[in-house]
Amino acid sequence: MKSSFLTRPFYFLWTTQTAANAADVLYIMALTVLVLNQTESLLSAAFMPLMRSGAQMLSGLIAPLLLNRFKLPALLLLSQTGQFLLFVGLAVYLQLTGRDAALVLVFGLVFAMSFLDGWTVPARNALVPRLVAHEQGLLKANSLISVSDQVVQFAGWGLSGVIVALLGPSPTLLVTAAVYGLAAAFTLGVKEPAEALLEQQPTDAAPDHSIAAAPSSRWHTLTEGWKIIWQMPRLRLLTFMDIIDMLGGSVWVGAFTLAFVQIALGQGEEWWGFINAAYFAGTVGGGLLVLAISRSIGSTLLAAMLIGMAGYGILTAIYALNTQPFIALILVLLMGPFAELSIINRRTLIQRSVDKEMLPKVLSAQASLLNLVFCISLLVMAALAEWLGIVNLYLLAAVLTLLALGVGLIGRQAFHNESTPGAGM
Repeated sequence: MKSSFLTRPFYFLWTTQTAANAADVLYIMALTVLVLNQTESLLSAAFMPLMRSGAQMLSGLIAPLLLNRFKLPALLLLSQTGQFLLFVGLAVYLQLTGRDAALVLVFGLVFAMSFLDGWTVPARNALVPRLVAHEQGLLKANSLISVSDQVVQFAGWGLSGVIVALLGPSPTLLVTAAVYGLAAAFTLGVKEPAEALLEQQPTDAAPDHSIAAAPSSRWHTLTEGWKIIWQMPRLRLLTFMDIIDMLGGSVWVGAFTLAFVQIALGQGEEWWGFINAAYFAGTVGGGLLVLAISRSIGSTLLAAMLIGMAGYGILTAIYALNTQPFIALILVLLMGPFAELSIINRRTLIQRSVDKEMLPKVLSAQASLLNLVFCISLLVMAALAEWLGIVNLYLLAAVLTLLALGVGLIGRQAFHNESTPGAGM
């Protein structure tokens, strides 16, 4: 799987992010069990992921200020080390206090960790183009990261449940602290190549980006990424497509998939597990497929993304109308490759559309926007499920994906008009 286009620092980045994602899954599972045991309240347990999302959204909004002060590897190290130290404090506190732990303090530490984690994904995705030896390696790098993300999600929740059951919540937190420590240690190997560092010097800035090197107000720094998205037709189009697609993407959250299995397929909770497993297996397979055909995709990233969206949207519509459980399994398994073809190529297009020094701010703005859209989508879809019914909800999700596809087809001229990154800004 190793490629000459992927550098040693990239593999350190890949490893540290995989370890950090695994630690996230472990600690969320362990803390959820611990909070449920202590409060016997589902509301208290549900508050934790909501608080995590809120903290990450706030973090994404102020991330540009930090991106102006720190280089990306240093920012990543700060985030990982800070999370490790906070988590060690949390694990030790819970070991000492047990069921007498103050949930206010626990939630406070979780909020602080989530806040530090808020700039990790934008920093990671912005680092990737700097850590590949050739542009052809960018699609391979994004595919590898996507595969590892999906594997952690696919296997992590099941394994973490077993670990929590065997060890108990508090000992599991100590294991998680060790994994966070490994993630922080591997971050030390993430160093930018000399060329990438030189690109960030003021002397290298193009006339269109001279403002990036000049002193600016905090407001300008905070809004710079948003302005770039709005000013570049290509980025504006990709972000708009992302928003439309995200509005329907929330139907794959657990509560909706469970309702569909029970109402449309007439099956019990075990088929809910089968559907989830098939979907994640499909996305892992899809990531490997994109990795295998990355050379063939070449410069046809836009076409590959649109094909992925078309396949995903059509399969979602067929899934919504289907009533046979085994056919549903096959459909969600097939959705995975199309979803990954769309997501990976879209991420690569964004990375290739912006100058590397401006990319972190753009990605931070996009992350905050999409987090907000996802939260809104959850609330709207929950209300629509009561009104339209679960089958029509999935049909609506398919329509939204196909609408995003239509927007891409109509606006594809933006990719021909902007021949170089940063053009039109």
